[in-house]
Amino acid sequence: MNDLKIEGTEDSPTVNLSKTSGEILISGRSLPEDAFSFYAPVMEWLGDYVKSPNTDTVFNFKLEYFNTASAKQIFKIVGMANDLAKGSKVTIKWFYDEGDRDMLSSGERFSKLTQLPFEYIQN
Repeated sequence: MNDLKIEGTEDSPTVNLSKTSGEILISGRSLPEDAFSFYAPVMEWLGDYVKSPNTDTVFNFKLEYFNTASAKQIFKIVGMANDLAKGSKVTIKWFYDEGDRDMLSSGERFSKLTQLPFEYIQN
């Protein structure tokens, strides 16, 4: 299984998915014109990863901003993390800027919807 790297732009996040390290990183701004298509390779990669995961997996969400369409895709990713947690150790780190209550609240909502504990890390 190869790692997946997507270089971020002004409207799309940087994505680094590493089978070797078990680290999942999504960072930057997520406002792609077609969020479903943008996140399709991420979902495919995670679908394969869930079949043969590492013992420990760390999801790092370092998002500055995301739109509603991206939120739906992020929720799906967190849902896959929830499935993964049934058989291996999963850590979710949700980063937010000091004073950004909206981003912190978004992480708290995702955590409640999935029942996964999140680590909230202030930048």
